[in-house]
Amino acid sequence: MGLLIAYIFKDIMTVCLIVQFDKPKTKQLSDAVSFAGSEDKSEFIILTRVCVQQGNERMKIAQVAPIEESVPPKYYGGTERVVSYLTEELVNLGHDVTLFASGDSSTSAQLVSVNDYSLRLGQSTDSFAYYMLLISEVMKRAEEFDVIHFHIDYLHFPLSRQLKLPQLTTLHGRLDIPVLQKIYREFYDMPVISISNNQRMPLPSANWLSTVYNGVPEHIYTFQSVAGKYLAFLGRISPEKGIESAINIAIRAGMPLKIAAKVDKVDQQYFNDVIKPLLRHPLIEYIGEINELEKNLFLGNAYAMLFPIDWPEPFGLVMIEAMACGTPTIAYQCGSVPEVISHGETGLIVKNVEQALKSVEKIEAIDRHKCRQIFETRFSARRMANDYANAYSALIAQKYITSGGYVANG
Repeated sequence: MGLLIAYIFKDIMTVCLIVQFDKPKTKQLSDAVSFAGSEDKSEFIILTRVCVQQGNERMKIAQVAPIEESVPPKYYGGTERVVSYLTEELVNLGHDVTLFASGDSSTSAQLVSVNDYSLRLGQSTDSFAYYMLLISEVMKRAEEFDVIHFHIDYLHFPLSRQLKLPQLTTLHGRLDIPVLQKIYREFYDMPVISISNNQRMPLPSANWLSTVYNGVPEHIYTFQSVAGKYLAFLGRISPEKGIESAINIAIRAGMPLKIAAKVDKVDQQYFNDVIKPLLRHPLIEYIGEINELEKNLFLGNAYAMLFPIDWPEPFGLVMIEAMACGTPTIAYQCGSVPEVISHGETGLIVKNVEQALKSVEKIEAIDRHKCRQIFETRFSARRMANDYANAYSALIAQKYITSGGYVANG
């Protein structure tokens, strides 16, 4: 006797299925079950919060990463770093994970690649061609997986819709780009996950499943209880990242500023014309790109991190990296900042240079132990992986519903 779906709550985080079945012929769908016996030996199974598996139910998961950088990246690369953290935690939770990424990636999951080196380091002249090969490889192996998790935006949408794959996509970038309105109106049914609630604002009608905040492994960053003597700027040099404001704040505050950042080709002229002359000031030190080990020391030894952004930041991984070291952040009130920074606990949120200057004086009152504690509670990689496992389980449950329910063999 097959399963009869009686009811489902649509809220992704409180999925509840009530199904009738012949118990001996039905395999377990989740460990979150309860049975209610009856005289005719038919049974009812209630899967309450079926999405909350916490890693106990083994799933076959594909992670499809961008191939511009390796996973994890050698230097800068927020999306690839998050994909790495997520992949490793899912493996630690007992899931069977396959990572589709560049060939120079490093992972404890099974690695599948279509390019030997990341596109940025390999100097590829046609990245689109490699993405077509990547998507083709994923599609060929799609039936091997319970769920496919894409991190490459909308490139796969036409094929995923046609093949009706059990898939979802985390959108890691900014969404206030006009053409995206057309994309998500056309592909209204494609399930997507945001990395902050603010990120969703330009696309309120997209098929949002959940918001999952990024996370970082607790062991990577070392807590430093004593504040250093310099301000830190970490990330990418571009107008929207606020590097000019950071330099202005540091000079006016009379504090050294160390800048660890990369310069993309598109921003090279901006760096040469605008930023390079500012680096001559004796308080300003430009370090360039740094790796993860160097980043730990760079952030941990800082007095505070400056994050004076001028764009709708989707998340801002550097804020939680600093938090993990116990280092507070002075950040402009843009994008995700109010969701990530707890004002007065893990940093200070300001609106302009003048407020930032006052915050430089006030920031030493922030309890660095509290910063670390909030990081461990809200922004660990384990929490992120569990949240995604919940989303996968809910997606799988929805697949059973839309396909008419699971029917037991025999």
